[in-house]
Amino acid sequence: MAFLRFTGFQREFLEEQSELFAEEFSRVAHLPRERVSVELLGLKPITDTPRSLEILMFPREKKVYDEIAEMLNALLCHFGFPDVHLFFVLLQPSLYYQEGRPFAAAEA
Repeated sequence: MAFLRFTGFQREFLEEQSELFAEEFSRVAHLPRERVSVELLGLKPITDTPRSLEILMFPREKKVYDEIAEMLNALLCHFGFPDVHLFFVLLQPSLYYQEGRPFAAAEA
């Protein structure tokens, strides 16, 4: 399970490119495509805030995060967004629930 949460982007751009981001992410993270969600957060910045991409996912080896960050940064630069802040939020399988039941770690 993984969530790509974009902040500061136009909805139209993400609607057009969401499948590309999800497919490339799933390829690099070795995760089935159907387990990747792309979201646009509708935050209202109060101070000057850069665009960001928050990646929520279950723990992986450090090299996987590096590969994901490199790939996403390259895609964003390709589309004219060179200064996006990328960061990971790690989900703990033991604290992730679906329908009130613990999520199977094997499905991470």
